[in-house]
Amino acid sequence: MTDPLTMAVASAVAGKAAEAVTEQARQAVSAITGKIREKLRKRPADVEILDAAARGEPVVEPLAEILEREFEADPGFRDQVSTLWLQAAPSATDDAVSNVFHGKADKVIQLRDVHGDLNIS
Repeated sequence: MTDPLTMAVASAVAGKAAEAVTEQARQAVSAITGKIREKLRKRPADVEILDAAARGEPVVEPLAEILEREFEADPGFRDQVSTLWLQAAPSATDDAVSNVFHGKADKVIQLRDVHGDLNIS
C-alpha cells in the first residue's frame, strides 16, 4: 500500500495542486518535480509518466508506484522530497488559520474559535 507522503506528492505533481496554493507551495512542488526528474533521468519510460503527470493526465497511481520504488531504494531521496514537501505545507502565523488533513475520511470538520454551543449531527 502506498504511504501518505508518496500519494500526496504524486497527487500534487499530477494534479497541478500547486496552481491553487501559495507561491511557496508552487516553488516547493516545482522543486520536488525537478528532484524527481533528476532521479528518473536514466529511465525514459518513468520520465514520460512524470511528464504526463505534469500535463495533468490521470497518472497518479503509476507515478506513486515509481516514487514508492525510488523511496524504498534510496531513503535519502525520500528525505529530500519529504523536506521539500514540508516547505509546501501551509503554516499559520499570527492570526492566520491553517487546516491540514492527511488520510481518508467520509467527513472532516476543522474549526477554530468556536464561542458558544456546537451541535454536530
